[in-house]
Amino acid sequence: QVQLVESGGGSVQEGGSLRLSCAVFGYVDFYDCVAWFRQAPGKEREALACIYFSRTSYGDSVKGRFTISQDNAKNTVYLQMNSLKAEDTAMYYCAAKRGGLACLSRNEYGYWGQGTQVTVSS
Repeated sequence: QVQLVESGGGSVQEGGSLRLSCAVFGYVDFYDCVAWFRQAPGKEREALACIYFSRTSYGDSVKGRFTISQDNAKNTVYLQMNSLKAEDTAMYYCAAKRGGLACLSRNEYGYWGQGTQVTVSS
């Protein structure tokens, strides 16, 4: 089993920054790919970024503003978010799976955290 716990959400003004953390608990045999998603009210869950070993991929809406990274010693994956906009307001989730294919596809992920809220005010 794998458990994921997000933290770091909060309220920030436009142009500001936040760093989200995703602590992953579980046997490494069950996962090696971690991704960040977000979901705003009335919208579909959107893929933001994923990391598979040292390889990263990003969704078009966050390229150049968000950076995903990991600290293997802490079993934690981070999402650094810069130049935040009001439209970035959403619940942010991390997810884990085994394998690096389709790492931005939400349907591929079987392990999800509970989410952390990010609110960006204009």
